Amino acid sequence: MTQQATQEERRPVNHGPRSAARNRAALVAAAREIYAEHGLDAPLSAIARRAGVGQGSLYRHFPDRAAVVAVVLEENVRQIEQAAAAQDARLTDVLGVLTWHLTESAAFIAFLRADEASTRPDVRAHALALAGRVERALLRHLPDGQSVDGGRPSAADDIMLAVAMVSGAATGPTRQERERRALDAWRLLGVEVGPVRPFEASTAG
Repeated sequence: MTQQATQEERRPVNHGPRSAARNRAALVAAAREIYAEHGLDAPLSAIARRAGVGQGSLYRHFPDRAAVVAVVLEENVRQIEQAAAAQDARLTDVLGVLTWHLTESAAFIAFLRADEASTRPDVRAHALALAGRVERALLRHLPDGQSVDGGRPSAADDIMLAVAMVSGAATGPTRQERERRALDAWRLLGVEVGPVRPFEASTAG
């Protein structure tokens, strides 16, 4: 194979305007992979390359980094909200879904820690709004005046402090290792967690 042929194969695929939906789907899938691997600071150019499209196509669909982050993380947040709203849902169930997302994606951990200085300013405001949705989903299963471990009375944001602590522990080269460390952290906090899995409406209730 010639060098020219190799270079041509590596060029972004131009699907054309009639394939805009396909380009967008490829970009979202690529962004989810890149952010899961490298967090929210990953360059947008890496997303375009992974999707096989040019950066111009990326910016036609997503005008800035915050728009990409919003699309990628929306599904994570929606699953937690759905788990919290499910019939007969318990806090342990919701924490199991949340923990699954912590172990699946570095991006999910990053947005839960969006108030840290390392988070990009163009992402921070939106990430904090998403984190607020997660907090509200959890708090609906936490009785007023009760802490996450069922012990001393505490402020409502104690539960997000606990989540932040667990997210800091959810590290490791494999998803299994990250899950083990996250569950160890919950146990150290005295918090019971349900099955670690994504939320599926067919299994809820």
